[in-house]
Amino acid sequence: MPRTAPLRVVVLASGTGTLLQALLDARPAAGSWTVTAVGSDLHSCQALDRAAAAGVPTFTVALADHPTRADWDAALAAACADADLIVSAGFMKLVGPAFLAAHDGKMINSHPSLLPSFPGMHAARDALAYGVHVTGCTIFLVDAGVDAGPIVAQEAVRVLPDDTVASLHERIKVAERGLLVSVVTSLATHGWRVAGRKVVPS
Repeated sequence: MPRTAPLRVVVLASGTGTLLQALLDARPAAGSWTVTAVGSDLHSCQALDRAAAAGVPTFTVALADHPTRADWDAALAAACADADLIVSAGFMKLVGPAFLAAHDGKMINSHPSLLPSFPGMHAARDALAYGVHVTGCTIFLVDAGVDAGPIVAQEAVRVLPDDTVASLHERIKVAERGLLVSVVTSLATHGWRVAGRKVVPS
């Protein structure tokens, strides 16, 4: 992706919006990027409230408002048409072929493990059950797989002897928020391209 200044970032979210808030809080010092819109698959959620409070335009593309999943996917792709970079920040829907075709290589997601270890919905639980001493978080480019796209960046988080799923997940989320802001800033500053499984400056 070539650089633009500032990079137009659209954030997709479905939940409380803590990752979104990290990006909103970083905007004044960013310079090289800005959040131009926040979208959701829900008509109401805390993430949309956070965006509205920050003066960022919002939109909703709800699955129930479209006759088929493919129609929803195409509508979501159209809603993100002006984005240079799309950030999935707790967005609880998988995008499909129409979206990926329209925004190939332009969407990043975060995951609470060091991928390819512990993909899926229960990464912190799975890490504890496996007995690893180190886990972390991963920012990756979204593709047609599940938590399978090229890795942009990772940060390690130590697993403590007395960790619960909740305590471990909370420390991972803190790392995720900082890493996401760092990655968006780096992509906006240097651009990016995919070389095999690697995401490198353009």
